[in-house]
Amino acid sequence: MLKLEHVKKQYKGFGLDCSLELKKGFVTGLVGKNGAGKSTTFKAILGLIHVDSGDIQVFGKHPKELSPGDRERMGVVLADAGFSGYLTVNNLIPMLDGLYTKFKKEEFIRKCSGFEIPLNKKIKEFSTGMKRKLQVIAALSHEAELLILDEPTAGLDVLAREELLGLLREYMETEGRAVLISSHISGDLEGFCDDIYMIDGGRIILHEETDVLLSDYGLLKMTDEQYHVLDKSYILRRKKEEFGYSCLTDQKQFYQENYPELVIERGSIDELIMMMIRGEK
Repeated sequence: MLKLEHVKKQYKGFGLDCSLELKKGFVTGLVGKNGAGKSTTFKAILGLIHVDSGDIQVFGKHPKELSPGDRERMGVVLADAGFSGYLTVNNLIPMLDGLYTKFKKEEFIRKCSGFEIPLNKKIKEFSTGMKRKLQVIAALSHEAELLILDEPTAGLDVLAREELLGLLREYMETEGRAVLISSHISGDLEGFCDDIYMIDGGRIILHEETDVLLSDYGLLKMTDEQYHVLDKSYILRRKKEEFGYSCLTDQKQFYQENYPELVIERGSIDELIMMMIRGEK
């Protein structure tokens, strides 16, 4: 469905070198702090920026080779792009109808109503959350096979995020579809993604199935004395703390069985990201 192999883009003070793969039937998350390279990766996939080297394949083609029909197979939400603020949703409907051969007008209007998005109000008067809801609903409106979603839940409250994720789960019930999604709200990804890539400084620093992240990875908390006698074979990162050390492992069970005196926590994705980025090898 989508594959990047050592895609490189150099800016002043920042360089991207990204490899990732999205398979049919998968929801794949891309996580990292602001400025890590998430949006640059998305723009490279869509052909919105010229890359210096590497290979990008979308539906088996380079982005520049995608036909209008191929592009209709994609639904896109970008964090720094949206619809003209001078339009209303009623203005937008005929535009979407002309742009997509499979545009579902009635379903689009029904979803707008469900999310309390007014049809006659100018988009520039919408809240940030309302604008994001509209973008996602539009991306879902034309039976796309591949969704590229950059921070789709940004600006939404807890209830609206869950409703939106419900729409995306419903979308994935149809066979042959796939989603690449980024979010700084890691809790959304924990319950939604099949696998997760962590990016930092433009490079992928970890790729793992979400179930494995949540079951096998853990945070070990220990004193200096406990750390110095610890078998460090399965330690990915360490961080010096006031009480001693925090250590990230991908073999939590090994330490549970062999070091029962240690405090071992199931780390959230946020904590894993922090340890992978700020911890020492």
